[in-house]
Amino acid sequence: MRALQSALTIAISYIAGGLVPLAPYMVIPLAKEAVVASVIITIVALLIFGFVKGYFTGNNPFKNAIQTAFIGAMASAAAYCIAKVFRA
Repeated sequence: MRALQSALTIAISYIAGGLVPLAPYMVIPLAKEAVVASVIITIVALLIFGFVKGYFTGNNPFKNAIQTAFIGAMASAAAYCIAKVFRA
């Protein structure tokens, strides 16, 4: 039962986390505007997540917020660059 609960928790979290950057594309008709909104919303979400993580782990919440947003932004930039390289 514990394995099923863990699997469902991970699945729901993965879906919810994936919707954060995709939501602007669902409501903004122009892709150029949606990408800007997606980047802003994602960075804000990473800042919030990092702050909460720092708060509950007893670390500096502000430092964790910046660190989490920076790592997330770098990962996104790397994925974007890799996609550009392999774009046909």
